Amino acid sequence: MKNYGILAALLMGAVLIGCSDKEAQTDQPETLTLPVVKLARQSTTLKKEYVGTLEAVRNVEIRARVSGFLEKIFVDEGQPVRQGQLLFKLNEAEYQAELDKAKANLKSAVAGAKTAEVELGRVKLLVDKNVVSPSELELAKAKLDAARASIDEAKSMQDNAALRLSHASVKAPFDGVINRIPFKMGSLIEEGALLTSVSDTREVYAYFDVSEKEYLAYVKKHRKNPNEGIQTVEMLLADDSKYAHKGKIETVESVFEEGSGTIAFRARFPNPEKLLRHGSSGKIRLANDVDDALLVPQKAVFEVQDKNYVYIVDASNKVKSRSFVTQGRVDQYYLVQSGLAPGERVVYEGIQNVRDGMQIIPEAVSADSLSSQNTLAQQ
Repeated sequence: MKNYGILAALLMGAVLIGCSDKEAQTDQPETLTLPVVKLARQSTTLKKEYVGTLEAVRNVEIRARVSGFLEKIFVDEGQPVRQGQLLFKLNEAEYQAELDKAKANLKSAVAGAKTAEVELGRVKLLVDKNVVSPSELELAKAKLDAARASIDEAKSMQDNAALRLSHASVKAPFDGVINRIPFKMGSLIEEGALLTSVSDTREVYAYFDVSEKEYLAYVKKHRKNPNEGIQTVEMLLADDSKYAHKGKIETVESVFEEGSGTIAFRARFPNPEKLLRHGSSGKIRLANDVDDALLVPQKAVFEVQDKNYVYIVDASNKVKSRSFVTQGRVDQYYLVQSGLAPGERVVYEGIQNVRDGMQIIPEAVSADSLSSQNTLAQQ
């Protein structure tokens, strides 16, 4: 019986040792197989977006040049108009009366000049016969000159009255679209009052502000490559859809804004479909070619307290987090400014399951395969 007890104790110990070994094997973490990409420099195009305001190439205010009651409105808000088309008509009775009076004054001046001319001829005959003195002839000539000057003055007054009468009819200065009309028929219009504005939206200007650093990069690039010509830009509309036509940067303002330290660029966009309107907005996308850029896939990056991190894989396949500074985004990549170097390996996917010091089984992923995946995702 004693031997049986010893044997039972030995068997129980063996069972306990086996269980503890099994538990120890179960507690060991499983080594993960994760995709890893090797960083390398490459040429790319950096696209940056700027908020832009759109203005019609020609947008003018239509103001009354004379006062009077608004007798007729020939157009409606948002209506396209042609150059010379009648828009508004003010009551012109007063200006017609002024013109009639000016015409009458002109006729009177012409008649007075004819009378002075006849008088000059009569006095000349008397002077030739020594009936009157030569001073009378000089006086007659002066009267004729004054009469002729009165004709010129009367003509000027008639032209001015005709011009004021024409201002009672307000016409479109060019082809465009009518904007808001604040007055209604019958309103009393003062001289200089804003009747409406007309926008020529066949082309639009896009104004957007860039920083001094970006301005210098733009200028240096075009001085280095002057044969590249005018740079084209893209635009995203308010609904984030891409505008169908590309624009061209035409000019840069000469003064930086004191508060923001930015300078305004101006690009011109065609608008054949009349989709763009004066006063609307859009995002101007400016492309900049970057040589030897170091790119990190966006999937490999995580944020901690507003800093960007990746997991670096060392020679022994252990991972360690490291922060880096970005210069911008290019599609599905971050452009690295500092903190990472070419040739380093980073975990591409599954970073939510990774911790510092873990050992993984790296599965190499080529940069070409990542580019093709990103292209398919964008499509």
